[in-house]
Amino acid sequence: MWTCPECQRPFGKNNQRHMCVPGLTIEEFFAESHERERPIFHAVQTHLESLGEVTIEAVQVGVFFKNGPVFAELRPKKKWVAATFKLPVKLSSDRLSRKVISSSGTGGGLWYHVVNVADVSEVDGQLLDWMTEAFFAVEDR
Repeated sequence: MWTCPECQRPFGKNNQRHMCVPGLTIEEFFAESHERERPIFHAVQTHLESLGEVTIEAVQVGVFFKNGPVFAELRPKKKWVAATFKLPVKLSSDRLSRKVISSSGTGGGLWYHVVNVADVSEVDGQLLDWMTEAFFAVEDR
């Protein structure tokens, strides 16, 4: 892990390009959030931390989950939380809310998937299995 000397945020690669903005505490992040966001975050957090060491970083646009590089994100939207995760395979599912995008242009060879989560009940076994796969897929790279 490399820590940016200016914003003090940790990253998976030395001198990783990023928007240099200060991080927030989880409490600062949720201070003005919609009531649906915190239970979704806690359900994802609890599961991911059960897999191994996870760095959780809150910034203005969302919460990043890292085990070196970012492998999953939760980004609040007006009516849901966009749960993003990276996998080495392209999924096909009705739950995916956006076109699956490849990161191969950046040399990562991973696919970005997004599931819109409107309620904590939607943080189910399938979504958590995908996030588990993302945790191990990024860790192995």
